[in-house]
Amino acid sequence: MLRDHGRYGYSAIVRRPDYHWPERRRLAFYVALNLEHFAFGEGLGAELAPGGPPPDVLNFSWRDYGNRVGVWRMAELFDELKLPCSVLVNSVMYDHAPEVIVAFRGRGDEIVGHGRTNAERQGTLDAAAEAALIREATEVIARHEGKRPAGWLGPWISESQITPDLLQEAGYTYLLDWCQDDQPIWFRTRHGRILGVPYPQEINDIPMIVARKLDADAFADMIVDNFDEMRVQCRGQPLVMGVALHAYLVGQPYRLRHLRRALRHVCHNAGDMVWTTTAGGIAAHVTTLPPGTIPGG
Repeated sequence: MLRDHGRYGYSAIVRRPDYHWPERRRLAFYVALNLEHFAFGEGLGAELAPGGPPPDVLNFSWRDYGNRVGVWRMAELFDELKLPCSVLVNSVMYDHAPEVIVAFRGRGDEIVGHGRTNAERQGTLDAAAEAALIREATEVIARHEGKRPAGWLGPWISESQITPDLLQEAGYTYLLDWCQDDQPIWFRTRHGRILGVPYPQEINDIPMIVARKLDADAFADMIVDNFDEMRVQCRGQPLVMGVALHAYLVGQPYRLRHLRRALRHVCHNAGDMVWTTTAGGIAAHVTTLPPGTIPGG
């Protein structure tokens, strides 16, 4: 037999128990905004252009634009549309740009753990070092927010063989690393279970803009088309649609113009079928459903 991850079994989405989101809504929509900081002259980082020799100021300063300018323009857009956010936070942001976290805390947004920095991957670490990374990032967030985050997205969506186990043991109730479904599912861990909430790799600006070289108009069209199609599909099953964003990409003015168009379309066409929420809101609602409703571990 082929090697398997052992976290969940196969389940066809059209063969599962039906349920509803709050107020009998059928599509849960959330925005995931990644707040990230990168080491200068070393480590990992998305690239606008092929990197030169260290310290590669072109790519570092392009990413830094997101925290200095882009994120503030995006916050204004979210305020205009009254859109909540799940804010995926590198813990070093509390030292580098604390004003950014304060602004989103003031909006009442959910804070999600996102490692220490996106200049590193956790999946390459040994067990003790990965556990330390999770612990350090969690403690920083808890100290500033007054509570521990419920959800986690690994830097670069990197996992080791034991990441779900470590997260569950650290008190996390859901993770966002996996993109295999349009509904939440339970993952088995060595001491219980953890919920996988769908996090997009298609409706995500890094794979689309950085990797596939699409630009702002095409990415905005993808958001609109995905939303419109899922409004049709959700008549058969309750679904989750996330939009993953990074301020150094879609916070650029010409891209923000197209993002504005797409998110306005979502908000103006939500009607009584769409629940605009956060990843944590989705996870919390799932825990109220009868046992056996959600597939998985």
